[in-house]
Amino acid sequence: QRSLAHYTWRRNCSSAVMPRITSHYTIFPRDKDPRWEGVEMERFADEADVVIVGGGPAGLSAAIRLKQLAKEQEKELRVCLVEKASQIGAHTLSGACLEPSALNELFPDWKERGAPLNTPVTEDLFSILTEKYRIPVPMLPGLPMNNHGNYIVRLGHFVHWLGEQAEELGVEIYPGYAAAEVLFHEDGSVKGIATNDVGIAKDGSPKDVFERGMELHAKVTLFGEGCHGHLAKQLYRQFNLRENCEPQTYAIGLKELWVIDEKKWRPGRVEHSVGWPLNRNTYGGSFLYHLNEGEPLVALGFVVGLDYTNPYLSPFREFQRWKHHPFVAKTLEGGDRIAYGARALNEGGYQCLPKVTFPGGMLIGCSPGFMNVPKIKGTHTAMKSGMLAAEAIFPKVTAEDPASKTAGLHIPEYEDNLKKSWIWKELYAVRNIRPSFHNYFGLYGGMVYTGVFYWILRGKEPWTLKHAGLDSAQLKPAKECTPIEYPKPDGKLSFDLLSSVALSGTNHEGDQPPHLTLKDDSIPVANNLAIYDGPEQRFCPAGVYEYVPLETGEGMRLQINAQNCVHCKTCDIKDPSQNINWVVPEGSGGPAYNGL
Repeated sequence: QRSLAHYTWRRNCSSAVMPRITSHYTIFPRDKDPRWEGVEMERFADEADVVIVGGGPAGLSAAIRLKQLAKEQEKELRVCLVEKASQIGAHTLSGACLEPSALNELFPDWKERGAPLNTPVTEDLFSILTEKYRIPVPMLPGLPMNNHGNYIVRLGHFVHWLGEQAEELGVEIYPGYAAAEVLFHEDGSVKGIATNDVGIAKDGSPKDVFERGMELHAKVTLFGEGCHGHLAKQLYRQFNLRENCEPQTYAIGLKELWVIDEKKWRPGRVEHSVGWPLNRNTYGGSFLYHLNEGEPLVALGFVVGLDYTNPYLSPFREFQRWKHHPFVAKTLEGGDRIAYGARALNEGGYQCLPKVTFPGGMLIGCSPGFMNVPKIKGTHTAMKSGMLAAEAIFPKVTAEDPASKTAGLHIPEYEDNLKKSWIWKELYAVRNIRPSFHNYFGLYGGMVYTGVFYWILRGKEPWTLKHAGLDSAQLKPAKECTPIEYPKPDGKLSFDLLSSVALSGTNHEGDQPPHLTLKDDSIPVANNLAIYDGPEQRFCPAGVYEYVPLETGEGMRLQINAQNCVHCKTCDIKDPSQNINWVVPEGSGGPAYNGL
């Protein structure tokens, strides 16, 4: 009986006109799939006081602060943290210029503890680039881009150090375990999370080694997945958390590490630019930081706002082209590129902050989006949000009677404390800088606005500007746009996509369902290719998406190279059809960044 049902199911799948792309159980439930009949689906469950999803600056700061409070007050507190990367810091990517304000609060003795902040900023340069020239812009005290007192860091190394501090305090850290599902109590409050199942074949069937994920239950669950977390997306819908805010707007940041000629190395120098190669109506810019890590290292990168309109734009190729500018090339010539990666970042700021508390859980860090866009900094605000969450949680989870109406504790005090904190003041002051770029003069109008209203009024103007809306709705049809001719990479300063992805250390188990799931397999060709000329081929920084000819020779199909994915989330954000849903692959899969 089972083999007949199995045969019929396979035949129905293969008779579709287009080859099947998506086989993930979130799209094709297993209870309707005869191949899963008789498979043991019970999960082992464990209990903690607090469960934290994500081992980034926010999640680790929350865990550390909770255990500090427990130690101070001599209370028992079990804190468990799950992280999808194979080790803490391996999926972390940022510029990064760190403002140490939150770190000073969390560990006043961070220098004695050996925190890897080796490069204080000594020099600040800001430029407007034209194709051949550089126009210097004075870096006045008080402007958000001023980096006096900050440190250039390799954020992956800093996060790894935070992980060591957390473990010393007794936090249970589980790297290589991806949180795949939110669990709920019968009253609707969050109960905890389940980690990903392993041993599922590419076609969605169980392998002989199939193993169910594990459930982690808690009084409160903190979601610190980083920008555009896939569980946070579910929570926004479940609890209507974005009811009173604007849609989040994003950018993609691409980054490389280079070892350069020692004669050109200026440890502590910070360089930022706007302008070429982007036009005035495409938001973006660059960074180039000289690290002091014992060898002549520079971290450089390019950020492009994902509200761009031309479907032919490729953020990766804009980044490669930018390195040929005379002002940039002179630093890199004769050097060697040693690392590459990419990650989406939040740019919405104050206007786009959702409700961050709900029964049984909280959102922390870049998941809700506390990044200060003009500063290009989010680590200090992410850390502080985690600390504030911990301080609101601690008295509730340790109380004999927490006086909660739901099984999962609802702790609105966290949101109240956020609004009284320096995070809120900081984000409110700069709230109009990013949306001020939506004007006829684009970049230049935004810079004038920043100079007049931020530098003089410090964000006290009585109005709040709006963003353009969903980034996915901003692309114009291809027929209305001019294709962009990008120069071929020279293999010295600029490189092709696949050799770049190889430097990210990205790896996934090959025989698993693609974690880039499509709600409808027919939409990419019918809509994205037909109207926008397949923009996912260009906005993905890892070569995951490509359109290839059908085996019949007539027409095209989308091919998803999921093993290339660097977990940047750009596709989920920018897809004009909003048909792509990024979910977690098997734990440990993804990039293996070393101090990006």
